[in-house]
Amino acid sequence: MEPTASAIVPGAGPAASPLETARVWTLHLLCFVLPLTCLAYLLSAPHGRLQAWPWFLVVVGSVIADMRSPSELRQPAADMSQGPFDAVLYLLVALHLLNVVLLVRMVALHGFWSANTLVGLLLVGIDSGYCGIVVAHELIHRPQRHMIQLGRLLLSSVLYEHFTVEHVRGHHARVGTPEDPATARFGETAVAFLLRTVPAQFRSAWRLEKKRLGDEDMAWNDPRMLENRCLHGLVFEWGVALLVLVLLGRAPFAIYVLQAVMAVRLLEAVNYFEHWGLARTGRKVTPIDSWDTDSRFTLYTLVGLSRHADHHAHAARPYAQLRHFDESPKLPFGYFGTVFLLLFRNAEFRRLMTRELRRRKLGPFAPGADATEAASTAAAAAVA
Repeated sequence: MEPTASAIVPGAGPAASPLETARVWTLHLLCFVLPLTCLAYLLSAPHGRLQAWPWFLVVVGSVIADMRSPSELRQPAADMSQGPFDAVLYLLVALHLLNVVLLVRMVALHGFWSANTLVGLLLVGIDSGYCGIVVAHELIHRPQRHMIQLGRLLLSSVLYEHFTVEHVRGHHARVGTPEDPATARFGETAVAFLLRTVPAQFRSAWRLEKKRLGDEDMAWNDPRMLENRCLHGLVFEWGVALLVLVLLGRAPFAIYVLQAVMAVRLLEAVNYFEHWGLARTGRKVTPIDSWDTDSRFTLYTLVGLSRHADHHAHAARPYAQLRHFDESPKLPFGYFGTVFLLLFRNAEFRRLMTRELRRRKLGPFAPGADATEAASTAAAAAVA
């Protein structure tokens, strides 16, 4: 029988010395490479066509480094001081907001139709997927109210504030079940998942809020709707966007919306592979209900997001304390490489993921699953 994550004692390593805490903290400083590159690009703008494109090499280099990254299997030491790791999060919040403001300002000053703007959008859009959503994901799971509010602010900056409700109260409760819109089904393509999950997650968040307020079927004009947190998020995030439109014009408004679209696309790419093809069989979430990667590069650049199995077992556990599980299914690459694979070679992605599920006897290949149905679905996925 597979062990549940909750059955494993937290803090697998010995108590952390100041030197060990400093070592791990220093490795996590890799997370600043992309946002600081964005900041340098925006502060030194405008760039000509030949000067703009080399800045994008930081993204190309990240994908290559991730695909070639060694594994990181060490468990975190117990009782590491969280202050330095929380400081990283606060600085990433500030960098994200500053980068978005500077991108909008750059377009307002120098125009929309240029290589300078395109590279800036690519850099900031990708960084918004990281600083705007990955960091927000860490913050909305923390028990401190000010951290949750910071997470909501970040999600508002990418026009996706309802993710706070849907992810924490919806996805974590229903992960790996047919009721979860953020769990990709076996054989499902990235495009099909995107078209299904984005509206379904919003509807789910809206229903969860109506249920919290006392009536899942309440009308939109019910006075209680004024306390709907999803409504608050919509008003705030689109209020900011419309303020950009009124004060700065259509081009800055367009770039603001486009960086948000890019961030959400990257979020849903990650959602797509984090539970692709897995089906939870018990009431409790176990290490085999989420895909992990052992990539050292991903672990230290994406504030621990890659140890997703432990995150689902203990959602409030800080990123530096997340643990490695041998029994969880493993992605073909780290997060950077896997996102590239699923976006541009989705059939190959599904083939590799199916092979891992078959090897570990998970999803449709788990004992008791319908073997005929699994074989036919796998064949369909391979040729789709």
